[in-house]
Amino acid sequence: MSAERKAPEPLSACEEPLASRYDVALLDLDGVVYVGPDPVPDAPENLRKAAKEGMRIGYITNNASRPARVVAEHLASFGLDVIADDVVTSAQAAAKLIASEYPKGSPVLVVGGEGLYVALEEYGLTPVRSSDANPVAVVQGFHPDVNWVMLADGAHAIHEGAKWFATNLDLTIPTAAGKAPGNGTLVQAVRAAVDVDPVVAGKPEPPLLETSIERLKAKHPLMIGDRLDSDIEGANAVGIASLWVATGVNDPYDLARAPKNQRPTYVAAGLGALAEKQPGVTVDGAKHSCEGWTAEIVNNAVAVKGEGKPYDGLRAILSAVWTAVDAPTEPAKPAKAAGRTRRPRPKPAPTPDSIAIDAALHRVGLDK
Repeated sequence: MSAERKAPEPLSACEEPLASRYDVALLDLDGVVYVGPDPVPDAPENLRKAAKEGMRIGYITNNASRPARVVAEHLASFGLDVIADDVVTSAQAAAKLIASEYPKGSPVLVVGGEGLYVALEEYGLTPVRSSDANPVAVVQGFHPDVNWVMLADGAHAIHEGAKWFATNLDLTIPTAAGKAPGNGTLVQAVRAAVDVDPVVAGKPEPPLLETSIERLKAKHPLMIGDRLDSDIEGANAVGIASLWVATGVNDPYDLARAPKNQRPTYVAAGLGALAEKQPGVTVDGAKHSCEGWTAEIVNNAVAVKGEGKPYDGLRAILSAVWTAVDAPTEPAKPAKAAGRTRRPRPKPAPTPDSIAIDAALHRVGLDK
């Protein structure tokens, strides 16, 4: 985490619209703005509204397959006012890392596509296609044309001493047809043949978000994403606020089971939340309340009462579950048996998987 920043507490309140509180939105793309070639429903309209309120919209992606210019053209086709400078890719973050270690003109072997070639040239490096060029580094990023020959050549260069960089480790990517293997899957294939781990640029590692904050001149950024293990964990790692939206990979069940480093500042159905205030959760003993809903843990299940908006109910549920699983282990009382005192066993805190939440989510209208 940055020494200058500390992420707000999960489920924090915001007494003004998010587009007014934060100067720059750092938007993940896959599963947040679009899925495949098509926009997420209502996403472009909500982003245009946020921009009118003065919020700068930045687009941050772990997907290194396309240059920022091409990504911007795709987004502009949705009616968004976007230029290449509004887009930051993991390819750019990786190229920046390599350029910080090697002089201009250094040869770098690309295991990936156009996005990496353009990013390396932007930072004054020389992309090469073969390990025969004696590269100082190998950079690996997702592209649908990556094949066995490219993976094998990357492994050969790493064996010869080239330093290995990966744009990201996402195991899957969302597509219109469902989940598909991502760059992390291809990185695992190379890792099986070499004895080192790559330096990673993309979320949840800090370089991509730090590069984005710098390039977009953000003072009070808000990371917006659908993936807990990359978008939200990445925001927490660099100490900035985060908004989880339910339009992509993870769902409310995943949220309830999220470890501390993957819990978002705010939760919402989609990008319409940028125009809204965010209610907090009040805690009174075992009861966790948000707007019209109250949740508590009863016999290892979440019990919910009240009525109101589904995501207010979800906030109450999450607060109850997270508080229960974070509670310290309770000491057990000594017990006597056959004239002697048995050593007490501490009562363990419940685990996320041990707390039933299905009925509670159904009650607030968020069935799986």
